[in-house]
Amino acid sequence: MHDWTAPSADDISLLASITGPTGVREGEAAAPYLQDPRDQVQGQAAIVLRPQSTSQVASIVRHCAERRIGIVPHGGGTGLVGGQTQPTGVAPVIVSLDRMTAIRAVVPEENALIAEAGVILADVQAAAERAGRLFPLSLAAEGSCRIGGNLSTNAGGVQVLRYGNARDLCLGLEAVLPNGEILQGLKTLRKDNTGYDLRHLLIGAEGTLGIITAAALKLFPRPGATVTAMLAVRSPTDAVDLLSFLRDELGDAITAFELIQARGVDFLNAHHEGVVDPLDDPPEWRVLVEVIGPTESGLEDRVEASFAVAFEKGLATDGVLASSEAQRQQMWWLRETIPEANRKVGAVSNHDISVPIGRIAAFIDDGITAIEKIDPSLRINCFGHLGDGNLHYNVFPAEGRRRDDYVNRRPEIKTAIHDLVHAHGGSVSAEHGIGRFKTEDLVKYGDPAKLAAMRAIKDALDPNGIMNPGAVLAS
Repeated sequence: MHDWTAPSADDISLLASITGPTGVREGEAAAPYLQDPRDQVQGQAAIVLRPQSTSQVASIVRHCAERRIGIVPHGGGTGLVGGQTQPTGVAPVIVSLDRMTAIRAVVPEENALIAEAGVILADVQAAAERAGRLFPLSLAAEGSCRIGGNLSTNAGGVQVLRYGNARDLCLGLEAVLPNGEILQGLKTLRKDNTGYDLRHLLIGAEGTLGIITAAALKLFPRPGATVTAMLAVRSPTDAVDLLSFLRDELGDAITAFELIQARGVDFLNAHHEGVVDPLDDPPEWRVLVEVIGPTESGLEDRVEASFAVAFEKGLATDGVLASSEAQRQQMWWLRETIPEANRKVGAVSNHDISVPIGRIAAFIDDGITAIEKIDPSLRINCFGHLGDGNLHYNVFPAEGRRRDDYVNRRPEIKTAIHDLVHAHGGSVSAEHGIGRFKTEDLVKYGDPAKLAAMRAIKDALDPNGIMNPGAVLAS
């Protein structure tokens, strides 16, 4: 256990002097930094600091380390597991990276880009595009999430199938460690075997081992040809079989393979006007597939031939190829707006989980049975990144009821789904991290040896426990 110090008036005055008046948010101005996207908790802060340089971050952390003041790093505020929001205990200092927004370098010949942690993900993508390159990390919140937060949570998204998680897209990091020292690791090397790789220790640590201030990121050639399609399938089993078949046919040209349930489309139609469904006869299950290749590679012919065989085999029952960029964007809008429609409906319990791809169909069937035992009127919306086994398995109130009506049932629902995930050899946190909402799950389902090693690392690097206290490893 750690005893954190509440910052005194003198502490706050000194910390505010580090960033200057424009780098301080208090009172109503601090409110946006205390919000949880799903309104499950309300955060608190003694002061919100917005440093403009790594040296300012280091000065803040150094003072907080000396005074044992808790620090909560803040990126874009889009995290869904409470990692950026501390609702109870001694009010911390929030350190927001939203003024550290420089693209420090773009090196096309090395397929690399160096960005400060506060750069919005969409702006990283745009900087890569201006250099004739691709930064492939892509997720629904890319217009507001920041690259430091993406790395701190090891974000996934829709391109993991080909390019991997955020971890796989990072070559090096600059970060401020819990004692205020600056880790100078912004190398663009592909090979560097000089001891422990602290980059991978900080990525996914959710700010509990330090504050990422900048990153060297991997870029890729931009695809010359892209084929996007929406295909109807009879069941998740057929979707998994279709993925396996297309991988054999098209290899790693497949960049996305998204599973969509009919209920997600129903929620869209209920809460958005003008939804255009590419499929004339909306199926119970569908997949969104994207394939890329070089210019003049005959990609579309190859994809169409593979789809034709898939139809012959009965792996798909209907389908549409995007005939224009507008139609492609329309297909992706349908997939990426499902989370927004979900929020408008109001889920009783959300689950960001992963299971082995070969177990997905069985998990979905078992999940239906488990929820029906709790309350057959509850509604399930299952969708997500089938290609890497990551599903968003969300449970909603019965028609005409609200999520608040089920507040006492939420723990039971969450436990039932997480127990099922564990039984199928999966993970209760696929791409959103542990934060503060899943610390008990980490203990319940985690490997004891791994947990002991994590605690030893935390104690060694952050002996006072000031970095994001209560996140990942419960205090």
